[in-house]
Amino acid sequence: MKIEKQIKNIIFDLGGVILNIDYQKTIDEFKRLGVENFDKIFSQFKQSPFSDDFETGKITEEQFYEEIKKLTKIDFSFEQFKFAWNAMLLDLPEIRIEVLKQLKSDYNLYLYSNTNKTHYQEFYTKVKEDFDVIFKKTYYSHLFGRRKPDVSSFETILKENNLNPKETLFLDDSIQHIESAKKIGIQTLLIENKPIEELFKF
Repeated sequence: MKIEKQIKNIIFDLGGVILNIDYQKTIDEFKRLGVENFDKIFSQFKQSPFSDDFETGKITEEQFYEEIKKLTKIDFSFEQFKFAWNAMLLDLPEIRIEVLKQLKSDYNLYLYSNTNKTHYQEFYTKVKEDFDVIFKKTYYSHLFGRRKPDVSSFETILKENNLNPKETLFLDDSIQHIESAKKIGIQTLLIENKPIEELFKF
């Protein structure tokens, strides 16, 4: 992929762009706990205000756990919940870290991820050393207090880092997030079937 000449900054999504994820793994783990219809609950729950509250840090993981138990009507432990909830988090191929390090030599890199405390604690200890070197600043929704596709969240990132939207490229695997960034003039790239190590070759 050839990046347009005016681009100076790149904002990366995490899950599905850098980190491999598989929602089905979490659905399968909850089924093992006796939740037969978790795929339907999970789909509806992702659209609920309670899920947004968890991803913007307005509620604790304990409150989220209790709400999941209430919805599923299954009494599993907190540790069982965390194991099942984190099952969707897969690997982060070393080649992607290398791609990001290569890009860092020519661009200012930022990270903006919709995530939650449970997922953050699971993956961040594994990537902290690399991410602290690679990204000028990271934005995790549960710490940031905002989440995509909130347009004002993109405006805040631009303002805090003095970024020109025309000089900024945003990569994400969700079209609604891409469309939101476009509204304020950010250049965008929807990641679909091709991983970043195939998009950016050195």
